[in-house]
Amino acid sequence: MSKRRLHSLLRHSASQTPNAVAVLDGTSGDFLSYGDLDQTSDAVAAALIRAGVRPGDRVAILVPKSLASVTAVFGILKAGAAYVPIDAYAPVNRNAGIIQACGAKALFVPASRWEAVAGEGLKAEAQSTLAGVPAIGTDPLLLVALANNVVESADIRPDLAYILFTSGSTGTPKGVVHTHDSALAFVDWAQAAFHTTAQDRFASHAPFHFDLSIFDLFVSMASGGSLVLIDSALGRNPAGLAEATHRLGITVWYSTPSTLRMLLAWGKLERFDYTHLRVVLYAGEVFSAGQLRELATRWHAAQFANLYGPTETNVCTWFPVPAVLDPERSEPYPIGTCCSDDAAIVLDTDGTVVSRGALGELCIRGGSVMVGYWNRPDLTAEAFLTHTDGQQWYRTGDLVEEDEQGNYIFRGRRDRMVKRFGYRIELGEIENALVAHDSVLEAALVAYPDEAQGVKIHAYVTTKPGPRISLVAFKRHCAQHIPRYMIPDRFEVLDAIPKTSTGKVAYRALEALR
Repeated sequence: MSKRRLHSLLRHSASQTPNAVAVLDGTSGDFLSYGDLDQTSDAVAAALIRAGVRPGDRVAILVPKSLASVTAVFGILKAGAAYVPIDAYAPVNRNAGIIQACGAKALFVPASRWEAVAGEGLKAEAQSTLAGVPAIGTDPLLLVALANNVVESADIRPDLAYILFTSGSTGTPKGVVHTHDSALAFVDWAQAAFHTTAQDRFASHAPFHFDLSIFDLFVSMASGGSLVLIDSALGRNPAGLAEATHRLGITVWYSTPSTLRMLLAWGKLERFDYTHLRVVLYAGEVFSAGQLRELATRWHAAQFANLYGPTETNVCTWFPVPAVLDPERSEPYPIGTCCSDDAAIVLDTDGTVVSRGALGELCIRGGSVMVGYWNRPDLTAEAFLTHTDGQQWYRTGDLVEEDEQGNYIFRGRRDRMVKRFGYRIELGEIENALVAHDSVLEAALVAYPDEAQGVKIHAYVTTKPGPRISLVAFKRHCAQHIPRYMIPDRFEVLDAIPKTSTGKVAYRALEALR
C-alpha cells in the first residue's frame, strides 16, 4: 500500500506557491490561497481529532459546494478519515439514511442550514456542535459529533479516502468506497495526460458527491492551479456560465455533455473569446458528433477528450478527439482505450471474451478501481467476477464493441436492453439516433411492458430554439437512422429533461410522466 495521500497534493503546492490562488468562488470572487487552504484545513483536522475522529472513520459533508466545503474535504483527509459528500439539497430522510449507513462519526453542515437539513432522527443522534472550525465566508460551518452512529464493516481501513453514494437499483443508495491509492492512480494519469500546470484554472462544475469532482479537486491541487467553483445557480444559467468562463479565464473544463449542450443552445458563445480554453473533457453521457463539431468551432483552441468510467472505476478509458473533425460523422466518438493503470476485457453473457467487433460487457481491473460497496459484501460480490486469468474484474454493466484501432465503442447499458417484436434493442441507440437530428438537444427513452409487442417505447426530447418538430418529422428522421422495429411509439417534447443532482437523466421521473 502506498503511503502517498491525497492531501499531500495540497501540502506540496502550498509549500511551493503559498500565495497562489488555490480555490476561487466563481460567483462572489472570494478565494483562498494555497497557504490559507493548507492552514485552515489543518485547523479543521485538529477540530476533528478533538471530536474523537480517528483514522478510518467517516465524516459527512452536508455543505453546498463552497470554499468551506473544499476546506472540509482536505481537513477530513488530514485527520486520517474518509470524507462522505452528500447532496445538501436532497430529501432529509435520504441524507439521514446515508449518514447512518456509512457510520459517520461527525458531520459538517452550514450553521444556517442545520435546522433545515437535520431532521428529527439526525438531531437525536447529534451529540454536540463543536467550536474550533475556522469561519470561512459568511456562513460558518458546524461540526456535529454523532453519538452511537457506529457501523461495523470489513471496509473500515486507514487508507479509505472517500465514499460516494450512488443510486441503487432497489432505491437504496449504495456507497462506492475509494482509497487514496485508487484516487491517486486516476489523478496521476490525468495530470500526465493533459499536462496540467500551475497556470491552469479548473472549472468545478460537478457537485462534490458526483465522481467528476475527483478530477476537479485533486488534479488542480496536484498541478498547483486554481480551482474555480461553479455553483449550481451559475451552472444552470447558460448565458451567465458562458460569460463567467470567459471572464474567469478557465483553461481546463470537465463536465457532462448536458452542460455543453445547454451552452450551445442558449449560451450565445459567439459573444466571447475562448482561446484560453485549452482542455475540454466530457463524460457521463453520450455526446453527439454533430454537437461536438458545433462546440469545437466555438472553442477552436481546445483539445477535446471523451472520458469514460463509472463511479466505481474513476476514469478508466479515454479517447482524445481528433483536432480536425470529420464533417460527415454522425456516430458519437469512441470511449477509447484504457488509461495507464487499468486494463479491460469484453465478455459475452457466458463469461467468454468476445472477438473484436462483437458486442459484450466491458470489465475493468486496475489501480483506479474501487475497493467495493460500503458494508454491502453482497453487492460487491455481484459487481466483481473472477475470470479464467485468475484476476478480479469489475463488471461495468456497459455494452461495448472494439473497433479496428483498438478503441471501445459504447453501445449502451446492459440494464437498458429490451426486447420488442422479438428483437433485442438498446434504448441508448435510439437516443443517439434522435440526437442526430439538427434540432434535437437531448433525448431520453423509457420502455413499458406491452403484451402485444414486448414493450412500448416513449421518447422524450428537448429541442433547440425554433419551429416545433412534428410527429411525422420525428418518425421520418428515425426511419433514416434505425430499423422500423426500433422507432418509438410516442414522442413528447419537454422544456427540460429531468435530471438527478449529478446531472444525469432521471429515468424514474420520466417513467412517472406516463
